[in-house]
Amino acid sequence: MLVVLTVASAVFCEATLHVPRPPREPTIPITTYPGAVWRLVTIRARDRAVMEAWFVGPGDDGNKRCVLVLHGIADSRRGAAGFATMFLSQDYSVLLPDSRAHGRSGGEFVTYGLLEKYDVLGWTHWLRGEGCRDIYGLGESLGASILIQASALGPDFRAVVAECPYADLRAIAEYRIRQVLRLPGPIAKLIVRGSMMYARWRYRLDFAQVELTSAMSSSTTPILLIHGLNDSRTPPWHSQKLVRANPKAVLWLVPNADHVAASTADPGRLRARVLGWFAQHRPPEQHLPGADR
Repeated sequence: MLVVLTVASAVFCEATLHVPRPPREPTIPITTYPGAVWRLVTIRARDRAVMEAWFVGPGDDGNKRCVLVLHGIADSRRGAAGFATMFLSQDYSVLLPDSRAHGRSGGEFVTYGLLEKYDVLGWTHWLRGEGCRDIYGLGESLGASILIQASALGPDFRAVVAECPYADLRAIAEYRIRQVLRLPGPIAKLIVRGSMMYARWRYRLDFAQVELTSAMSSSTTPILLIHGLNDSRTPPWHSQKLVRANPKAVLWLVPNADHVAASTADPGRLRARVLGWFAQHRPPEQHLPGADR
């Protein structure tokens, strides 16, 4: 039994560190937004891995408001590009990175925030260099959890929207094992505990440091949490736990929405909530027309 658990832990760890990548993306996407200018950009991360992104602006200098949009696990910037039109229509520029070990970005492993939070700070530094005066963030699933961790490192963002984040990495791993493999809870716990020990022994990755509630409680960034009440992949209690950790955070529970599906379940309200949240936390002298439409 011990041998079986050890092998299962190693296999599970390797599978979660190395997620499948979608087919190679085109260099620049096709967009129907009039006048939008897309370009390919890169940065080098702290571990020297090359991170790649699309940067799109409304076609002029705009007012230097920028949104960083982060996709979820096993996705890519193409999956997040649908948000670009909403922000471009309000004169934001949009940065759409491939997360490390996803898409065309480098990095050997997905580290669930251990390294990705510093990648995010690298992107905000790049945006400042592009003249972005006010930076906002929107993340989905894994991207949401990464943004929360990054927001605790400093005041890089004026406001953040996090849809369907996990609050506890160990708990969500156990849940996914039970969900997919139909294993009893005690067995799932042993496999997750073993996989975390394996990651620390083989790759020196300490996933015990992925602490979302601590990051949430120490963050000074205004955070809007969005979670579908029908989320079958990350139960809503994760966002409910996170909002309790920060009295300034706000939670919108979306009826009839599954995982990162608020844009499908209630697209009009999602637009109003996200744009309104960003508008609420912009400098008072700025005006963003149409944010409440």
